Amino acid sequence: MPLLPRLLRLVRQEASSIYCRRRCLTTMSSGKRLRVLVDMDGVIADFEGGFLKKYRARYPNDPFITLEDRRGFWVSTQYGQLRSDLCEKAISIWESKNFFIELEPLPGGVEAVKEMAQMENTDVFICTSPIKHYHHCPYEKYAWVEKHLGPDFLEQIILTRDKTVVTGDILIDDKPDILGVEPNPTWEHVLFTACHNKHLPPCTSHRRLLSWADDWRGVLDSKRG
Repeated sequence: MPLLPRLLRLVRQEASSIYCRRRCLTTMSSGKRLRVLVDMDGVIADFEGGFLKKYRARYPNDPFITLEDRRGFWVSTQYGQLRSDLCEKAISIWESKNFFIELEPLPGGVEAVKEMAQMENTDVFICTSPIKHYHHCPYEKYAWVEKHLGPDFLEQIILTRDKTVVTGDILIDDKPDILGVEPNPTWEHVLFTACHNKHLPPCTSHRRLLSWADDWRGVLDSKRG
């Protein structure tokens, strides 16, 4: 079946699927189930590297910011500070067709997510925020997951602009500050190190994963209780 009809079917099934999972959580007797939310861009998909490659190809005569010099979560903000017109040029890159589907996986990320999904009493979801220019992004995020994690993982995708309303035990995300309508999310935010946040000083409010070579298994085990 083509991907688009399958996506429509998945959307229709989402409410009942979440309900069933919650029922399963309450009836399991073999131990506490752990729900892990894994961000996509900057955590398992190389957004920064993909952006820089396509930006330099499209605008070869414009200044650019190396990955080593990236500061702050919003790429467009830093480019706008470099030169005012570069903000919109930066945005045009990730609004373009094939940007998200062509992102390379970050080292170890796909393997880690697959291993998590096989762990006993562990539910893993890709929890990702689509951009507001939605013509290509949502479809391509689903296609990326199918390509790299397999078709079964299409059931494990949560697209939301507000991650604070999603229930989980852990959220692995590269964004330092995740805000929304819920002031006290159920999950612990584990900051995934990226080029734009690696300069930030240690913060007592959340733990870090330096990469997927770091002890992510220990982080999960610490939440099982």
